[in-house]
Amino acid sequence: MIKSQSRKVGDVLIAFLCLIVIIICLFPMLNLFARSLSDPMAIVNRRVSFLPVEPTLDSYRYVFADPSFSRSLIWTAFLTVICTIVSLIMTILCAFPLIYDTLKGKALINTLIIFTMYFSAGTIPNYILMKSLNMLNNPWVLIIPNCLSVFNMIILRSFLYGVPDSLRESAELDGANPFRVLVQIYLPLSMPVLATLALFYAVGRWNGFSDALLYLTSATQYHPIQLKLYNIINNLSSIDIAIQEGSAAGVPSASDGMKAAAVMFATIPIILVYPWLQRYFISGVTIGAVKG
Repeated sequence: MIKSQSRKVGDVLIAFLCLIVIIICLFPMLNLFARSLSDPMAIVNRRVSFLPVEPTLDSYRYVFADPSFSRSLIWTAFLTVICTIVSLIMTILCAFPLIYDTLKGKALINTLIIFTMYFSAGTIPNYILMKSLNMLNNPWVLIIPNCLSVFNMIILRSFLYGVPDSLRESAELDGANPFRVLVQIYLPLSMPVLATLALFYAVGRWNGFSDALLYLTSATQYHPIQLKLYNIINNLSSIDIAIQEGSAAGVPSASDGMKAAAVMFATIPIILVYPWLQRYFISGVTIGAVKG
């Protein structure tokens, strides 16, 4: 009884600490949201805390008024879905054969795959490679080069190792080929880890902009939302500097509210993805909790 009570106290303490950490992590987002809704003069006078002062939607109207920003958001959402699907397929096809002990050259393949985690060619050789493959200013340059993460593949491979071999062996005795074993046995059991990897791939693609900055120099119609946001913030900062130096008289001041609104506009969609995957995370936490 005493042990049970102490365990409850420990659970409450851990939950309280987690709540404190969540609140601390939400402070920057709340501040950004308040700045995006506050009047520009309130931001200039530093009267904005975690509540909007003199709320206004002008900053969001300016962002929505730019058709290229909305177009970039739709393109990034489509790109994220495609990249996530392709990356999951590549990760599964790479991890599943490596669980077979009968695979010839398995040790060498594992060594070569892990080698790429520690050593890479670098930016300039990658740029030369993309140029030689005629992939510059091509939307495929955002999909193919990063379609497989070795780290995520190792996570999936480790999970597949935990699936009892007896399930695979019984299916093989019934005449199932490796593809059927993968589809009907391993994939249904791997939904929690696949959902986690899907979130990793989706967040990585949604937040990525360096590859587009390097490889899509003239194809601006394929710029993802983060690169568009990067350009918007740089342009607004340049206008502010020009106004301060007096070289852009008559140009309206670009407030921090517009920058905050642009950041919120690009951040909220990926945050909304988590509730759809929450039940898979819960399943992933409880895997292995019951032994029998």
